[in-house]
Amino acid sequence: MSKRGSSLSDARAFGRLRRVSLASLFRLVLFLFLLGGALQPASSMAQSVAVMVSGQDSAVAAVSAGVKEALTRARYTEARGLKWQTQSVQGGAVMAAQIARNIVGRHPTVIVAVGAQAAKAAAGATDTIPIVYAAVTDPVAVKLVPSAGGASGTNVTGVSDYLSLDKQVDLIEALVPDAVTVGMVYDPHEADSVALVARLREVLSKRGMSLVEAVASRPADVGAAARSLIDKADVFYTNADSTVMSAYAALVKTGNDAGIPLIATDTDSVRLGAVAALGINYHDLGIQAGGMVVKILKGAKPGDMPQQAVGKPKLFVNETVEKKLHLTLPSTIVKPGVEIIK
Repeated sequence: MSKRGSSLSDARAFGRLRRVSLASLFRLVLFLFLLGGALQPASSMAQSVAVMVSGQDSAVAAVSAGVKEALTRARYTEARGLKWQTQSVQGGAVMAAQIARNIVGRHPTVIVAVGAQAAKAAAGATDTIPIVYAAVTDPVAVKLVPSAGGASGTNVTGVSDYLSLDKQVDLIEALVPDAVTVGMVYDPHEADSVALVARLREVLSKRGMSLVEAVASRPADVGAAARSLIDKADVFYTNADSTVMSAYAALVKTGNDAGIPLIATDTDSVRLGAVAALGINYHDLGIQAGGMVVKILKGAKPGDMPQQAVGKPKLFVNETVEKKLHLTLPSTIVKPGVEIIK
C-alpha cells in the first residue's frame, strides 16, 4: 500500500475512533446527569409545600421557621427545586375557606396548616392532598381527625400544642396564691380557643376558682376586651390565640397598668411582657412538624403517620415583670432548667 493510502486509512480509523469516543463521552455525561438527579432529594422534582398560617403573630412565625429549618436540614430547599409558598388566612372562616380552595387548586405536594383556623380551612378544602397541622390544641374539636393520637387514616396528621391545664392552673396558684378569678381574652371564631375555654372553666371550678371571659374578633378589639376585665380578674391567662397574639402589646399594657399578672402558654409571650409561661417553644414544634413533612415528601402517607404532641413544657419567667408586680416564684417551682428572661 502506498504511503498516501496508508495515511487515508489511518485518518478514517482515527475518525471512527473519535466518533466512538465522543459517543461514549456523551453517554457518560448523560449517565452522570441522570445519576445526579436520582441522588437529589425528591424536592428537586418540583415538589411544593404550601404553608397556611392563622394570623401573623410570633408563635405562627416561629412554627413556620421551624418547618422550613427541618426541610433545609433534609436538603429540601428552594435552591434545590422545592416550591415554598406561605399565605395567611386572616379574615374569618369564609375568607379562610376561599384561600384554602385557591391553595388546593395549585396542587401542592403537602399543605402545612399552622393554627386551628388554617387547619380547619385546609381540611375542609381537600381530602386527598396531605395536610400536616401544627400548633393546633385540640384537632378533634376542630374536626381535623376522628380521634386524638394514633394515625388518622385520612389525609391529615400533625403536631398538637396541647398542654395540661392542671399544670397551667398550678402555675397560676403558685404565682398568685390569692387568685379567685382568671380573666381570658380570646377570639370566638378560633375553635381551639373556644374548646380551651370550656376545659379551663371546668378545671378552675374544681379548684374553687372561676373564669371570666372577654371576646375579641379582631386584633383592634383586644385592648378594650382586656380593659373590660380589669375589675373582674385577679390574673390574666392567654393561649396561642392568633387574634390575641397579634395585639399582645395591648394586653400586656392593660395588665401592667392595672397590676394584673399575665400568665401564658406561649414561651415567646414572656419576652413580650407576660410574667411567666409554662409552655412550649413553637420553633421546636415547627421542626417537629417539618420532620413529618419530610417523610411525606419521601413517600409516606399522612393517614399512616401517628399524630404527635409536643414534648415536656418548660417554665419561662420574666424577672423584670415579676419584680414590677411584686411577685415571688416559690422555691417549689424554681428549679434548674427554668428560663429567666431579664
